[in-house]
Amino acid sequence: MSNIYLGFHFKVDPKELGSEILVAELGEKPFESFIETELGVIAYIQKEFYTKDVLDDIFILTSPEFTISYHIEEIEPVNWNEEWEKNFNPIDVDGICYVRAPFHEKTTAKYDIIIEPKMSFGTGHHETTHMMIQHLLATDVTNKKTLDMGCGTAILAILAEMKGAKPTDAIDIDNWCYLNSIENIERNNCTNITVYEGNASLLVDKNYDLILANINRNILLNDMEQYAKCLNPNGILFLSGFYTEDMPAITECCKMNKLTYINKLERNNWVSLQFHKK
Repeated sequence: MSNIYLGFHFKVDPKELGSEILVAELGEKPFESFIETELGVIAYIQKEFYTKDVLDDIFILTSPEFTISYHIEEIEPVNWNEEWEKNFNPIDVDGICYVRAPFHEKTTAKYDIIIEPKMSFGTGHHETTHMMIQHLLATDVTNKKTLDMGCGTAILAILAEMKGAKPTDAIDIDNWCYLNSIENIERNNCTNITVYEGNASLLVDKNYDLILANINRNILLNDMEQYAKCLNPNGILFLSGFYTEDMPAITECCKMNKLTYINKLERNNWVSLQFHKK
């Protein structure tokens, strides 16, 4: 590999929430990969794509709610696969579902999922993905027509198929996620999942028994009407990607769309909600 990279070492406070938002914003720039550190995150960009104003419109850097500092390091060519492998640990969800990378040993868990996330969101490490997995593990999805909206790595679609859901549509607006989802679906030998690149406009005239949407508050509120239209009677909707303080807005929006609240999971101020369509 001949490309020279720059590593932006960010110190973030508060770390968890700040790093999540920072990576999301940097992902819109030419940054190619991210590694979590004890103090925050390291973001990598090819030197040829670096410009002095690359961080100028990163909102979180000027937000009074966060304290963020950084320094830049020029990095000699490295094996990025090796760097990634050193920083990806397997995830065990309730002893039932095990999420691992291809280089980790196979387990005896009931649901053994292989995910190579690259830059896509959804390894099971984040609270929202973890809770969505818990919701799926507690639900009979046999033969349910399923939608994984904002699929990221397609981890939820893969688990749904392993539990008997079919057919499943997985949709993400990001091309990297679209391609990564296809790779992970093939890697887990799934045969009933179709991946689409796009947004909620693809849902017109579609219908589902189960919808999984782990995105963010604003997109969920914007697209809720479409989700409700797509959901079959007695259908189930699982939502996540927002905080405890966002619950009133989310639940009110669902109520307006004739969706009934069932229950919630909470994890470090992140929330995942279950709704039902009568």
